[in-house]
Amino acid sequence: MAEITKKTLELRTPDLGDTDKIELLKWFVKEGDIVKEGDELVELVTDKASFPVEAPIDGKILELLQKAGATVLKDQILGLMEISD
Repeated sequence: MAEITKKTLELRTPDLGDTDKIELLKWFVKEGDIVKEGDELVELVTDKASFPVEAPIDGKILELLQKAGATVLKDQILGLMEISD
């Protein structure tokens, strides 16, 4: 039988263009949730628009590192997700 290994994926703020102010408006998931690729995880807002961030792969939300209402930076780690190899 094949061994299943688990890996941790960092969920990071995507490049949203030329903006320094990015607000984490709300999480659509909580720690322990199982998500599928394409599920909306979090909504980010800049002074110009709102951006939903989707799960890049199937997995389980391990930890949410930033709270709703927080100001985040480009490429900042927002949360951690466990994925199967």
